[in-house]
Amino acid sequence: MLSTTSYRHSFRPLKTCLGALEGRSWAHSLLRNSPRKARAAQKKVSADIPSFRDQIARSSKVESFSERMKRPTIRHQVLFFIAGSWLAFSLAATQTQVETDYWSKRLVEVSNLFNRRPPSNNEMRRVQYLELGRILQAKVENLKGKLAEWPIALKSLVLSAYVGIAQPYLDATEGRRMCWMICGANAAVYLAWKIPRLGPVMNRSFTHHPLSGLSYTLLTSMFSHKSFIHFLANSMALASFGSAATHYLVNEQSKDPEHPPESTGRWHFLAFFLSAGLFSGLVSHTVATKVMYPRIVSQLASTATASASSAAAAVGASAKAAASPATRQILPSLGASGAIYAAVTVSALAFPDAEITLVFPPFFPIPIQTGVGALVMLDIVGVLRGWRMFDHYAHLGGAAFGAMYYMYGPSWWNYMRGPPQPPSRKRSFVE
Repeated sequence: MLSTTSYRHSFRPLKTCLGALEGRSWAHSLLRNSPRKARAAQKKVSADIPSFRDQIARSSKVESFSERMKRPTIRHQVLFFIAGSWLAFSLAATQTQVETDYWSKRLVEVSNLFNRRPPSNNEMRRVQYLELGRILQAKVENLKGKLAEWPIALKSLVLSAYVGIAQPYLDATEGRRMCWMICGANAAVYLAWKIPRLGPVMNRSFTHHPLSGLSYTLLTSMFSHKSFIHFLANSMALASFGSAATHYLVNEQSKDPEHPPESTGRWHFLAFFLSAGLFSGLVSHTVATKVMYPRIVSQLASTATASASSAAAAVGASAKAAASPATRQILPSLGASGAIYAAVTVSALAFPDAEITLVFPPFFPIPIQTGVGALVMLDIVGVLRGWRMFDHYAHLGGAAFGAMYYMYGPSWWNYMRGPPQPPSRKRSFVE
């Protein structure tokens, strides 16, 4: 009995303790699990109800990478070419008329023959040649006076050097003299490139970058050469073919007796040179902004889309794409090659029987049209193959401008010079 009673009494408290433990465990689990369920339910509700940012994103159209990129325009560059060419030809026509009037009056004062008829173009140019020779001879005499007290050997050396420069300048055609002046401007800009302090200014103002948005650099970059080989080659080609192009322009003007005479053709060639350079630069600018730039943006967009699965991979791929050669296709341009190509093309079309000798193989004389055709084909291959050593688009643009000016340039120049002379005015000279 004692043992049984004690057993019963001992069992009842154990049962009570177990019940208490079970109740405590259930209450604790209830308190622990209810916040999780509440948070899960809240997430479910929030997932069903979009946030304010999501609502804005859904209501507005999401633009792609290529759509968000700004497209560079060519409007300002086209207007700059039109205005610059018009200004160049207007000033050239005005200056030509001023010099023609001056030399016509000089000839009338010298000879009574020109009271009955106007002087011809060749007569006015002959007088200019004689006047230039007189000025150079006067400078020789002045130099002799200044060097009178110098030693004879040094005096002879200085005078020989002066004559060695003055005589070729006198014998050169007016077109070649103008080309030498242009080469002098190119030399000044080339020397400016060699001053380290002027580097930022030269890069910004004397190179044309299609993505810079600048227009005046189409003009300044024509006279800019960083490499001496580039400067020397362009100067030699300009002096040779610029003179031939000027000769053609002068001959075409002399063929038309209905238009006013002109005493010089150098200003006509200068306007032609500037317009050809602007046009060739505009062609290169248009191709870079309207063809190359959209292609680069498309390549970057496709690269970013392909690697969008991982943020780190996307950043790495974008950095790799930014350093790839595709993004370096649009480079700044400089040089007068486009304008020189225009002069070369005009010379080849005007004098098809002429021959040229190149400074690179083949060294023997070849027909000028063969040589120019080979250069144009080389630029076409460069465009198709994607060569980036030269601005092939500018070369082709200059060649196209030269061909167009050969066909329509003389008529355009006569239009800028003014209307034809009335017959009554021509009869008054005969009388």
